[in-house]
Parts: sequence; structure tokens; C-alpha cells
Amino acid sequence: MAERTVGKVLARVLVPVSGETTDAAALNLACEMARRSKAKVYAIFVIEVRRTLPLDADLPPEVQKGEDVLLRAEQTAEGLDYSVETELLQAREVGAAIVDEACERGVDLIVMGLPYKRRFGEHTLGDTVPYVLKNAPCAVWVCREPEHQG
Repeated sequence: MAERTVGKVLARVLVPVSGETTDAAALNLACEMARRSKAKVYAIFVIEVRRTLPLDADLPPEVQKGEDVLLRAEQTAEGLDYSVETELLQAREVGAAIVDEACERGVDLIVMGLPYKRRFGEHTLGDTVPYVLKNAPCAVWVCREPEHQG
């Protein structure tokens, strides 16, 4: 069924990672799907740069966080006996950067993790996931974590 959803053999899969607990599930799904056709998996971390700063501003704490998150992504993939290519990006908007990267790399599938977050008592998708769902040139799969019971 998964192959039918994508509609063709996968060659390239993009996984945006953010340091959330859902990164591992998204990477796991991406690597398992990629393994079937020996596809390349790319993990990206996007640093959102405020408009008051130049796009190429030096942001050491954010860069360190991004490098740490990408290292965990590599380790997660290694644990699945798969390798990923990682890249740290700086952009004004995370969603737009994901879509641009998908276009530039010609990916066949984007797999995104989505933490279960509430705003005003309702589950929220945030801004990034709806943007990617609306604008991506390829299939998009979203791995949402379960609602937290408490």
C-alpha cells in the first residue's frame, strides 16, 4: 500500500528534523521506505533566522543545536543500518526551506514528525506542516505522536 501512496519507486527521501521526539519515528519510517528501493535519505535541520538579522548571520547556539540534532539523526539511521546525508540550513521560514530543498533535490517523499501540541485547548499543526502539505512538489507523510495522557 505504501508504494501505491507514493506512486513510484523512491529515489530520494527528505526528513526535516527539529530535535523533537518525533524525529526518530520520521527517520525510522523514511529509512524503512527508502531501503525497499535503495533510495537516498536526506535529513535537514533548518535554523529560522529573524528578519532583523542577515540571512547568513552567525548564530552559534542555533548552529550547535542543529549539529547535535543532525548527529542524533545520523545515529538513529545507523541504528537502523541505513545512512543519511545531513545538512544544516538557515532560512527565514522553515516550511519554505523544506519545500525549496525538496525541489532542489528532486525528492519523491518528505517524511515529517509532528509533536502533539495544544494551543487554546485544541491540537495544532503549527505553521510548518500545513505549509509543506500545501506547497510540496511530492508526497508528504506526517508522523504525529499520540496525544499525551495526563
